[in-house]
Amino acid sequence: MADTFDPWSPSFVADPYPAYVALRARGRVHRFEPTGQWLVPHHADVSALLRDRRLGRTYRHRFTHEEFGRTPPPDAHEPFHTLNDNGLLDLEAPDHTRIRRLVSKAFTPRTVEALAPTVHRLAGELVGRLVDAGGGDLLAEVAEPLPVAVIAEMLGIPEADRELLRPWSAAICGMYELNPGEAAAARAVAASVEFSAYLRELISARRTSPGEDLISALIAAHDEGDRLSEQEMISTCVLLLNAGHEATVNTAANGWQTLFRHPEQLAALRAAGPDGPPDALLSTAVEELMRYDTPLQLFERWVLDDIEIDGTTIPRGSELALLFGSANRDPARFEHPDTLDLTRVDNPHISFGAGIHYCLGAPLARIELAASFGELLRRAPTMKPAAEPEWQSGFVIRGLRELLVEL
Repeated sequence: MADTFDPWSPSFVADPYPAYVALRARGRVHRFEPTGQWLVPHHADVSALLRDRRLGRTYRHRFTHEEFGRTPPPDAHEPFHTLNDNGLLDLEAPDHTRIRRLVSKAFTPRTVEALAPTVHRLAGELVGRLVDAGGGDLLAEVAEPLPVAVIAEMLGIPEADRELLRPWSAAICGMYELNPGEAAAARAVAASVEFSAYLRELISARRTSPGEDLISALIAAHDEGDRLSEQEMISTCVLLLNAGHEATVNTAANGWQTLFRHPEQLAALRAAGPDGPPDALLSTAVEELMRYDTPLQLFERWVLDDIEIDGTTIPRGSELALLFGSANRDPARFEHPDTLDLTRVDNPHISFGAGIHYCLGAPLARIELAASFGELLRRAPTMKPAAEPEWQSGFVIRGLRELLVEL
C-alpha cells in the first residue's frame, strides 16, 4: 500500500485522488499496516458503514481498553481525552442520544433560518473589507472569521475572546491526524486544559447571569431535569467551535481553490446574474464543491462486533478508516466523478457524514458557505489567486495554509 496511500507525504496530501482510484480498483477493503487500520474507499461501503450499529466512534460504552485489546492512552494525555471523549462526536447511545437531543434544539430549521440575516450581514462585512483592501488572505479574512463568529455568537462567547479559539481548535484537532506524535499530543493537551478552563469560567458566569445563548439554554435544560454534566457541556461547546473552525473554514478555502483551478466553471458561476448566481445554482455549486474536495478526508470507526466486507472478516477491536474523499469520487455512484460540475443535482456526497453522527451543523454550514460564496461572486468579480497556495501537513482534516487573492 505504501506506493498508493501515503498520508504523511506532502505530494499525496496535495492531491490524494489518483491514489484513491488505485485503491478502489484493488478492492473494497485494505489493511494499512502503518496505522493498523482497514481502509474503505468505495461510496456504497462508506455510506452503509456510517449507519452500521456494529461500529462505533467509541468502544468504551461496551468494553474496557483491555477487553477491546487496546492499550489505554498515556496518563499525560488525560485532559485531551476527557474533553474529546465527552463530546457528541465520540459518544454512542444512550449518552449521544441524550446530548444530541438537547443540542439539536439550537439547530432546528427555524432557528438556523433565523440566523440567516446575521450570517449574510457578517459575510457582507468581511467581503467588503477584503474588497476595500484590494485582496488579501481569503482564508484568514473571510473563510475563517465567518463561521467562528456565528458559532461564538450562538454560544455567547464575548467578541474580545474569539481570537483565542482558532489556536486552541487547531491544536486539539492535531490529535485527529494519523499517528500524531508527542509534540502534537502536548499541544492538544495544553489547548484542552486552557479551553476547558475558559469555558468553565464562562459557564459559571452564565449560571449567574443567563443570556439568550446556547450555553445558557443548556444550563436551563440541566436545571429542568435534562441531565447534562458540566464536562459534557464543555465538550459539546468545544466540538461545535472546532467543527465551525475546521470543517466550514476549509470547505470555503478549498472550494475557492477548486474554482480558481476550473476557470470555465468559475466564469459560468459569475455570469449567472448581475447580483450573483440564483439561490438554486449557488446551492448546487456549494454541494458540488463539498463533494469534489472535502476537507474531511477520513473518518474512523471502531468495530464493536465482527463484520465482513467483500469476503474479508474484520474482527472486533479493529479500526476502520472510511475514506470520504475517495467515496465522493467513486464512479460507481457519481457520473464523471473527477469532473467539477457546479450544476450537478444527483449529488449524495458524504462530506457531512451519515447515521447518528451526521453533522448537526450541516444546515448552518450550508447557509454560511452560500453567503460567503455569494458575496464574493457578487462583489469581487475580478478576484484571482495572487500566489500558489501550500497545503497544511494534515491529511484527515485537509486544508490550505493560506489563500492569497487580488482584485
